[in-house]
Amino acid sequence: MKVKLIILVPFMVLVSMVVAQQHVDQMQHQHDSNSITLELIHRHAPQFTNNHPITQHQRLVDLLYHDIIRHGIMSHRRRAKEEDPLTASIKMPLASGRDFGIGQYITSFKVGTPSQKFWLIVDTGSDLTWIRCRYRCSRGDRSCTRKGRINRKRVFHAPLSSSFSPVPCFSEMCKVELMNLFSLTTCPTPITPCAYDYRYSDGSAAMGVFANETVSAGLTNGRKTRLHNVLIGCTDSFQGPTLQNVDGIMGLANTKYSFATNAAATFGGKFSYCLVDHLSHLNATNYIIFGTNRNQVKVSGNTRHTQLELDAIPSFYAVNVIGISVGNKMLEIPMQVWDASEGGGTIIDSGTSLTFLADPAYQAVMEALKVSVSKYQRVKLDGVPMEYCFNSEGFNGSLVPKLIIHFNDGARFEPHWNSYVIAAAAGVRCLGFLPARFPALSVIGNIMQQNYLWEFDLKGKRLVFAPSSCNSS
Repeated sequence: MKVKLIILVPFMVLVSMVVAQQHVDQMQHQHDSNSITLELIHRHAPQFTNNHPITQHQRLVDLLYHDIIRHGIMSHRRRAKEEDPLTASIKMPLASGRDFGIGQYITSFKVGTPSQKFWLIVDTGSDLTWIRCRYRCSRGDRSCTRKGRINRKRVFHAPLSSSFSPVPCFSEMCKVELMNLFSLTTCPTPITPCAYDYRYSDGSAAMGVFANETVSAGLTNGRKTRLHNVLIGCTDSFQGPTLQNVDGIMGLANTKYSFATNAAATFGGKFSYCLVDHLSHLNATNYIIFGTNRNQVKVSGNTRHTQLELDAIPSFYAVNVIGISVGNKMLEIPMQVWDASEGGGTIIDSGTSLTFLADPAYQAVMEALKVSVSKYQRVKLDGVPMEYCFNSEGFNGSLVPKLIIHFNDGARFEPHWNSYVIAAAAGVRCLGFLPARFPALSVIGNIMQQNYLWEFDLKGKRLVFAPSSCNSS
């Protein structure tokens, strides 16, 4: 049995596929029909919580639980790996998962022929796109229908799709290329599908078979398009609480078989997203766009870009940070913290909610920010391992000093103050950082990224970003 040390974390994206094109430096002008877009919805939306509302406190506890496990697994994966048509694009809707009862962003995903629709977590830290699936159906099995649900869960019925093509276990693809996706060596017959077995450190487990399938998406001009031979995981066994209200994962990692890599390669080598506020409800949606992101989202400030270090930390989207300033004062943080070759480094991750900083950076940032909120009464929240929370009655966010992340090429990321002094419960705010014992990855999480448009130019190895309300133009 192989164990996949991955964590399913707080960035869920609900995607409904639509298509759009956008140019990075002209994000506020005309639309183009040559891109595909998926709608993003935060995982705490009502349909993912069985319409049972949860409090901000409960939600934060859930986010922190998954974040801490995820960061540990990401660090383990990083160590393990160190040891061992161009103008077109597709568009899918994105929204906060608040009303789904989870802390990630979610998207709707149409797969198969005829297509079947599912809700997937969008995760830049995961390699494989997989869905709850039933591979074999006996004749007369009433649960094996297009609408069918097994145990009240949406399930992809592979036999009902004419385009479902399992990867054979004897193939080179299974035995060699999919090893990093934890393919199994079991192969009783040449036609047996290539199987996988993921085991998560939070106790979750996913098992199934690899297959090539057709993904359907809508274009911004109203037409439809299909992506053929997309590698998916048909997960017929999943145990654990992580995906209790959704149907699978959309893998957007920087790897050969991720959906991001394949869709972006088909549509110009780019993908982009804009994350609405993590406290938004279902009606606040936006999109993840595969292809050039031309004028689909309004931006409200300068567009900046920095180098994407795609080879520095395998499978992750690394950036070259050189420092952090608070209130126009550069903090004293050892350069080793930002050096991937010395066990440090920084990644952008949609699946982590809060921002992790390696200890030396964490201590410096916390000390600088505490001063601005020290006059407010400190509060201890049960189940929340955040160092500094306070009573926010009468709190004035405009007094929070500006935090800026500086990149080695001169670019600067200036997150909104409420992305690092976050609402934690009714009348309570917390400094939204978690420490990571050095040497460790620092992670810019999805709350820090919110209300910014982010474009990942995989071909040009460039990360483009600009402040935005995430409203379509």
